Order: sequence, then C-alpha cells, then structure tokens
Amino acid sequence: MKRARLPLLAVLPATVISLVVAVPFVAGDHPLRWESGSLVPHLVLHDQDATRPAGSGSTTTASNASPAAPKVAEVAQKWKKGMPQWGAQLYWEDNPAHSLEYVEKQARLHANYLVGLHANSVSISFPFVTKNRFADEVSRGTKTPTPDRLARVLQIFHEAGLRTTVRPLMDEKTLEPDNAWRGSIKPADRDAWFASYEKFLTPYLKAADGEKAATFVIATELNSLQGDPHWDSLVDDAEKLFTGEVSYDANWDAYVSGPVTMPVRHLGIDAYFPVKVGDDASVQTLVDGWDNWLDRKATGPLPKITIAEAGIGAMNGAYHAPGDFYTKRAVNPKVQANWYTAVCQVVQERHMSGVYWWSIYFDDDPNTKPDDQKASRLDFAGRPQSEKAIKACFTSDYAGPGPDTAS
Repeated sequence: MKRARLPLLAVLPATVISLVVAVPFVAGDHPLRWESGSLVPHLVLHDQDATRPAGSGSTTTASNASPAAPKVAEVAQKWKKGMPQWGAQLYWEDNPAHSLEYVEKQARLHANYLVGLHANSVSISFPFVTKNRFADEVSRGTKTPTPDRLARVLQIFHEAGLRTTVRPLMDEKTLEPDNAWRGSIKPADRDAWFASYEKFLTPYLKAADGEKAATFVIATELNSLQGDPHWDSLVDDAEKLFTGEVSYDANWDAYVSGPVTMPVRHLGIDAYFPVKVGDDASVQTLVDGWDNWLDRKATGPLPKITIAEAGIGAMNGAYHAPGDFYTKRAVNPKVQANWYTAVCQVVQERHMSGVYWWSIYFDDDPNTKPDDQKASRLDFAGRPQSEKAIKACFTSDYAGPGPDTAS
C-alpha cells in the first residue's frame, strides 16, 4: 500500500507558530527573506577548492597500490527507531584513479573513528554537477562516486553498526558566476531539469535500498525549487525504489522565513544560525541564540527535525558567521567546542531527531591534527576539545524523540 505523504508543515508537531516579520533582500539576482533588522548573508557554500586545496590539511595521499584495508575494529551501539541520530557528514569527492581497496580502507578508517566518538549514524554527502545556474540537466561529475562504490561504502558502515544516510549535494564549483549558490538555480525548462535529476538519482536510490540505508535525502538547499509540483511525482517514484525514509534538507534561512513545502515526512536543516556574541560567550548564551532563531518558526519540541549540518570554524569571530567556509582567522578551538556543546543542548531540549556535524572529508585521516595553514577551520577531526564535546554529546542520556515521532 502506498505510504501517505503530507506537506511538511502538516507533520510538524503541534507548536505555537510565530509570525516572521521579514523584508525582501536581494543577494546577487535572487531574493532572500530576512528577519527585519537582521540582514545576514548566506554563507553555506561547501566549496572544496576554497577550503581544502589539493594535498592540504590532513589529507592522506593515496595511490592505487593502497595497503590492505583494516577491518572494522569496533561496532557502534545499533541505532533503533526513536533513538537520536548522533553522526557526522562525510563528504566524498571520489577519485576514479583510487582503487576499490583504497576506498574500502578509507571507509573503515572513518567507521572506526566515528564509533570511537560514540556515533551511531553517518551521512554520506557526495557531489553531482550541472553546467550553470540556468542549465536543464544534472549529471555525475568526475568526482561523483559510482553507485557500486557507494554501495560498498554503505556496506562497510553497516558492518560497523552505523545508521546510514545518502545525500547527493549539487557541486557549486560548476555554477556560474563564481561562488553561486545551489539555492539560486533557475533552470529554464523545469520539466527537463526534474527529468534529468530523477534519471541521475535512480541508480543511487537503488544502491541505497540494496544496502538498506535508513534515509535518502532527495535534495539539499534548493531554495529556488522548493514547492515545485514536480517534487510530488519525483518523490513518489523515489519511494517505489527506496523503502527507507525520503527526506529533504533545507537551508537555515528558508526554514525560519516560512513553510518549507516539500512532499516528504521528515526535514533536515543545514543550521548555520549566526549568533552575534563575543568569543568568550557562555554555552547558555549560544543556546539562547539558537532558540531565538528556532522560535521564529515554532516554539517547543521539534521531534520531526534533524540538524543535518551543524558546524563552525575553530577561530575567533566565528559565532557571527558559522557557515563561513572561506575565512581563516586566528585558531580558537574553544569557540568550536562550545558551539558543539550548545547545539547538542538545543537538540536535546527541543526533542530533535539528532545532529550531524559538518564535516569529515573522505580522503582525510581523521586521527591526524589538521594543518591550520591549509585546512578548513570547520574541520573538527583531530581537534581534542571539539572531539571531547562530541563524545559528551553522543554519550549523553538523551533518549531521543521517541519511536512514534522519529523515522
């Protein structure tokens, strides 16, 4: 029997919806809505080239002659429905020259690292490409993993006991002009764009279903296409191929400014809420800052919401722009660690489904301290204070939103 799907607003918990007093603001050629008196530009850009030049950070140089892949040393506490999703976003730009043995080795390396943090979940984000903002087609790029290689990585994470999410992410490096955002795309022919997108997604939906992934994120941060009626048939077709949860990840600005009208039953938020406080702000002050943003949409528990991305640079001034992927100011590990502690507190107090930290890069060794001359300040792997905060979060006594509300 076909599963009933409702517009997202209809499945949010019974909460008090607060009115948003917003004014239009034009960034480039796309209108955004902002809270009156708080014009904060979008900064979630995920541009690998800008944050991690070739050979930078703790990236492990690999060749086809990779060492034998180690076995998964530990197994996570198996996630069950209703438990919080404690995880990280693993961003994978595949290199076809890397052997399958190398891919397996890296997957096991990350599985062991995540289990060591007491994670029970992992989300695999990987790029796909388009020619420009107005193109009617999307496709695999040179760095897009094949469905078969994705399936093998999912299998390895399952061996480690981790809940898995599959998350295609439009590569912004292929958009024009430079630094254009995926949420501003304007395909000239939407019929053609959605047909192309479904064709691209189909083998990945099949791979995810074959390896029993728990969630498939049908799209991420596509503000300009939210509410398009084409999503109804696309999600219908996806649910025929994938028996798990089909979700959508909204950008934080779209979430707080109005309804996110997508035909899915679960919503993730790429949550980079700016909090205008000093570097010495207390954890509670940061919690209050997050609650002020969330209360613009709804007060009280949010059991149908997952923080799909939470991250911040380990540097001075980061609270003002958590999603700044480009700037490299003086390193301040405490800023990142306190932010993680605050976000975890918000997730628990608002009875959310969980959180995924942005991010770990697939080719990195997460056990190596990042090279702050080259690596992104948002990297958390290898930063002891941040890892301590993550472990404290993942070992807390929070039981989750409950089996009747969480997928």
